[in-house]
Amino acid sequence: MSRRRPRPSRLRHILQGIWLFLGLPECRPLFPRRTKAKKPPTEAAITGAWGEDLAEDFLRRAGYRILGRNVRFGPEREIDIVARTPRRAGEPPALVFVEVKTRSDETLGRPFAAVDDAKRRALVRAAALYLRKLRERPAYVRFDVVEVVGHPQLPTEPVVRHIENAFTLPGNGRLPV
Repeated sequence: MSRRRPRPSRLRHILQGIWLFLGLPECRPLFPRRTKAKKPPTEAAITGAWGEDLAEDFLRRAGYRILGRNVRFGPEREIDIVARTPRRAGEPPALVFVEVKTRSDETLGRPFAAVDDAKRRALVRAAALYLRKLRERPAYVRFDVVEVVGHPQLPTEPVVRHIENAFTLPGNGRLPV
């Protein structure tokens, strides 16, 4: 079974421009786009986005400069927050890759416990891909975890904990660049 390749969007725009330039009536698009129906976000996705918002605000108030959020390199490699440490006298700024873990309560353990070896490897690979795209490599790279305990629909104040240098690089301590 062969799949038809979609036509390039640039070609579609050129042909539609020619169509309009010739003064032909616009009855329908030449190449209509096929759009997939979007699924509504799950409860876990809503809670996770809420936790990432809280973590970003927490880091900003601590002086971190946020460089990116939800940076994706494929389906399994995502960096929740990329930030730069605040400037301190005598210390070069570090590039920080932050994993945010949000839980409604701690009955099953702390959120940090969900950052297992597989998640760490995926985060390290995503960080290596991020560093490849930079013109100038930073002097220091760090991996942090921000725990958010709470729920957007609960009246209680959420607890936010920042764990700096949460884990070190596996193996010889070098990024797989």
